[in-house]
Amino acid sequence: MKDKRILYVSSEVVPYLPETEISSMSFEAPRMVNKQGGQIRIFMPRYGNINERRHQLHEVIRLSGINLVINDLDMPLIIKVASIPKERIQVYFIDNEEYFKRKATLTDEDGNLFADNDERSIFFAKGVIETVKKLNWAPDIIHVHGWLASLLPLYLKEYYKDEPLFADSKIVTSIYNQSFDDTLNKEMIDKIKFDNIDEETIKVLEKPSYNNIMKVAVDHSDALIVGSDEIPSDLQDYLKNCEKPVLEYQTPDEFAEAYTEFYNTQVLS
Repeated sequence: MKDKRILYVSSEVVPYLPETEISSMSFEAPRMVNKQGGQIRIFMPRYGNINERRHQLHEVIRLSGINLVINDLDMPLIIKVASIPKERIQVYFIDNEEYFKRKATLTDEDGNLFADNDERSIFFAKGVIETVKKLNWAPDIIHVHGWLASLLPLYLKEYYKDEPLFADSKIVTSIYNQSFDDTLNKEMIDKIKFDNIDEETIKVLEKPSYNNIMKVAVDHSDALIVGSDEIPSDLQDYLKNCEKPVLEYQTPDEFAEAYTEFYNTQVLS
């Protein structure tokens, strides 16, 4: 992976959030590529329960200051950055007071999904892409982890399809078992349609369940990785029929070689 540019976009990354399958792999995969001489950027949301002082986050003024339109509202984009200790990997944090200031990630203290998770997801996808444009950093691979990040393939292939910076970028999405019951806001499809995204490509989001959101990510990715030992059978079947390269689940002990080979032979070739 020497000199390859890989952008990791994740809903959670250790050490900034507790260890889960997603947060661990969102750290281990970049660390592996970094050791192989690849160039890495990681993006994640700046949730309010991330300790800014302990992790030494600071705002990047030159990248902040643009507004993203979400469902006809102007929402200011704030970019913060930190370095993972000992790894020399930079992590960029997408922030906005309205969406990410609360002291929790995806659910309230009773375990209920936040009502605006759909808008947070749209904001995160647009925020990552706009920031990478400002960095003028063209990734060879964009690897997406976690459902809050999973609108990025859709936005890149539809809303930003004419953006030359990403003309040669390949999108890989990891599918995990970390889902949610019920659905996100039922108006999610209208908020995405507001961005002139063709309704046919997102029709499944009339019911914005975990499985349906991930199906949209599969449709707009170039390759897929099964990130959990077991994933919903509906998504398993969807992957079988997607006619795209799929890497089956790899344990944390043995993923490195498999991911490297998959990137080189199935994604970049």
